[in-house]
Amino acid sequence: MTKDVQTEKKKSLPFFGLGKIVPYLKRYRSTVFMMIVCGLIGSAGDIIMPQFNGYALNHFVGGGTLDTLAYFIILYMATVVICAVVNYVSFSFAIKIEVSINRDLRNDAFSHLQTLSFSYFNQNSVGYIHARVMSDAERIGNVAAWCLMDGLWQFSYLVGAVVTMFIMNAKLAALICTVIPVIVVLFSLFQKKLVTVNRKVREINSRITGNFNEGITGAKTIKSLVIEEKIEGDFVKETENMRRTSVKSARLRGLFSMTMNFASSMALAILLWRGGVLAKEEVGTFSIFMSYAQGIMEPIRWLIDTISELITAQVNIERLTTLIETEPNVKDSPEVVEKYGDVFDPKRENWEPIRGDIEFKNVDFMYPDGDEWVLKDFSLSIPFGTNVAVVGETGAGKSTIANLICRFFEPTSGEILIDGRDYRERSQLWLHSAIGYVLQTPHLFSGTVRENLLYGNPEATDEEIDRAIKLVSAEGVIEKLEGGLDGEVEEDGGRLSTGERQLISFARAIIADPKILILDEATASVDTLTEQKIQSAIDEVIKGRTSVVIAHRLSTVRNADIILVVKDGKIIERGRHDELMSARGHYYRLYTRQYEDEATGAVLKRK
Repeated sequence: MTKDVQTEKKKSLPFFGLGKIVPYLKRYRSTVFMMIVCGLIGSAGDIIMPQFNGYALNHFVGGGTLDTLAYFIILYMATVVICAVVNYVSFSFAIKIEVSINRDLRNDAFSHLQTLSFSYFNQNSVGYIHARVMSDAERIGNVAAWCLMDGLWQFSYLVGAVVTMFIMNAKLAALICTVIPVIVVLFSLFQKKLVTVNRKVREINSRITGNFNEGITGAKTIKSLVIEEKIEGDFVKETENMRRTSVKSARLRGLFSMTMNFASSMALAILLWRGGVLAKEEVGTFSIFMSYAQGIMEPIRWLIDTISELITAQVNIERLTTLIETEPNVKDSPEVVEKYGDVFDPKRENWEPIRGDIEFKNVDFMYPDGDEWVLKDFSLSIPFGTNVAVVGETGAGKSTIANLICRFFEPTSGEILIDGRDYRERSQLWLHSAIGYVLQTPHLFSGTVRENLLYGNPEATDEEIDRAIKLVSAEGVIEKLEGGLDGEVEEDGGRLSTGERQLISFARAIIADPKILILDEATASVDTLTEQKIQSAIDEVIKGRTSVVIAHRLSTVRNADIILVVKDGKIIERGRHDELMSARGHYYRLYTRQYEDEATGAVLKRK
């Protein structure tokens, strides 16, 4: 279970959370106003219609005269036409509001996701986030528009009909309205149970979405591990849980609606019981009361159903607003934003040029969701132009150093200086624009090779693109694709191998011409030939830059200016390859063990 789900359980938004949606409605205040006006006119027309029936019965039938028939027909037809027109217009406005709020919620959620720290994505699955941005936003847009329009009509009709009945016959109206307190009491009894069960439905749904996403993206791993049966079993278990919980929710809602319908039907029974005398005296007035008594049942039923919908939608609102209101663990101070701008509105004219000096000063670091120190009193100075290799066993803190340099995370205590200044005194985008980062698992976007390369530098020329491709020896990758540079790579580079994606990813980083280059085990997932290509490119590209190489294969760091051996978050050895081998310490043992393992593997392959 994610941290955010636990947070959502603890809070319950007042008024079904609709206050969170008001700012989005305010963006379309003129459309909302016109929809309200049309809704009120339509409601007034529906309240007036029974009066026509009452007048016809009392005057034309009871009075035995047709003296005002022509005026009656004209007014009746005019009312019908006006109601039809305003209902059509209000429906059109409601649709516009629904799709506009849906769009705005998704845009705001997606934009906010771009500002969140890595820790958020570590704690929440892709499926869970996808369900918030897509299905929750759609549900909220639907509820915000149609509940507002229908609610306005139904409520105004209910109030108008009740007021009219009190004006006509207060005693009979009071008897009919005795059902309203009963409805209020029943609602208060059902609300809490419905909120709880619908929240659980949404939580299960998000887990199903996450499991489905993992089943698709991890298809190759699932087949290689032969765990199809387990994955299917887990998915079936969650869907069965969803079925049981949904049935429970439906039963509660059904019981709620049935009880409410029974209460509202009592209004008609009361009228039939007490309205006999009125029917003898004024059949038209009795007809009006019958119409209103039956008419107010629909608004009551609708209000009951809408309350159930709002109870369900409250969970959607909680989930989406929790995302939008989540504060990133790493963020710029207001003073920094004022001077340097933010990720969506950078003030590049105020950015100082970056040289590339990096220094850790007594840095302690613990991950936001962790309880153990990854780095403790860590200090390191990397002058501009230095090629630093960081090696160590899994969990030693190698990638943490890279993430801290990039300010994907910030020190728990201590400082990290870029060109002699704490990097928190400048914007994240200022730093990121000067960093080229090549990950162990490369990611390519849907589109062409050229489009992916231009993410590194949208202004790059064809000559710069060709130079980067040749520098990483990726010409063969381009040639094999139909369309060359303009060939499609598909989602996450599906048409390319891991090594080919890594070459394109490396070329993309080079095109950005970064002052600081970070390679986080960039050759760990590629074949020997691709590793040689990348290593040759590294030797060329690091010239004139500060480079930090997080290495798994120690054979790739022998030419580094300095090798740092990290263990338990501390540097236990440092020096060049020859010096560390001569010292016969931890690095020596890591290197020789890895060499022996690779040699053994090669022999076994030949057999």
